[in-house]
Amino acid sequence: MVLIATCLVASGGWLYLNWLSPKFAPNYRSQFLIDTAEGTDPRGLAAITASLRKAVRNSGDRDALALRSFGGECGASDNTKQLVGFDVGNQQKITQAAARIRSGSRPTLLRGIVQAVEDFSEPFDRKARQVNRVIVVTRHGVDACDDDIAFVEREIRDRVAAAELSLQFRIIGYQVPQEERSELDRIATATKAPRPMFVKDAAELDRTLDWYSSVEPVLKGAQGIVDTLNNTVARVNTAVQAIENGRLDVADSTLSRARKEVNGTDPQFDDLTDRAKSTDARNVHDRAVRLRAKQKQVVDAASELLKAARAESPLDPHRTAFQNAAENYNDEANGMNKLLATLRGKLTKST
Repeated sequence: MVLIATCLVASGGWLYLNWLSPKFAPNYRSQFLIDTAEGTDPRGLAAITASLRKAVRNSGDRDALALRSFGGECGASDNTKQLVGFDVGNQQKITQAAARIRSGSRPTLLRGIVQAVEDFSEPFDRKARQVNRVIVVTRHGVDACDDDIAFVEREIRDRVAAAELSLQFRIIGYQVPQEERSELDRIATATKAPRPMFVKDAAELDRTLDWYSSVEPVLKGAQGIVDTLNNTVARVNTAVQAIENGRLDVADSTLSRARKEVNGTDPQFDDLTDRAKSTDARNVHDRAVRLRAKQKQVVDAASELLKAARAESPLDPHRTAFQNAAENYNDEANGMNKLLATLRGKLTKST
């Protein structure tokens, strides 16, 4: 008897947050924090805003997005400001605001980060069902006005705790001078972010920002679907073994739970559908649809095997049908494994 292989063991790094929030909450609440301070390349800010506009277009339809900038004079109240507040469906507002941005003077990175965290604790803001996050795009690794990274770490910890939320940071260093990169590494550690991704040109910036803003949520959504299907795999294998052992009551209840689990992936599929805008996202969505269909065929084949056992009919034809369904599912699962591995690899290949 061919049993189904469990596919896609979760790799580290994907956070599962706030699943119990109300159904009307956005899937993701993402704030883009961008550097408008003067840099060595006068075209740097234009490259950042152009990349931002591209990334926003590929974001999920149910994501709540916001835009904040940093850069200005030390001590000035406007050296970081939120240009667009959190909302669902505000991609056009962010695109328009990005087009109006002009360069400031000095990098105020740390204050920008602290205020970005504060934005998540504003009254009546809806917590994301999955992930709250800040995506930082900076051309500087240091703050011209403040170097107290420990203070930033305390502020983030206290404000996140006060708001009762989980918060992720993703940091992209665009043309950051080599001598400033260690400081940006320290900031990443303070914010509990992965190591910054340092990119050198506009093409790399486009790929990296799109990966964090669009591809990473697709990978997480696909992983959620697969985790559910993996649970179903275990149940179906248990049910088939119970049939072979003559424990038909156990097989019946186990298959019933398996069928409910397959049908319970609709929210994750809805999110993947909302994100199916790029070629990569569409490929993942289509593969997930096929994987769930193959899983349903496996459950159906096991159910037919159970019916035959109850009727005391010959089991061999139904065993063969189940084996074929299991092999087809395993082939589809292997394809999904390879696809998601390729997408994960695109982040490191872009830098």
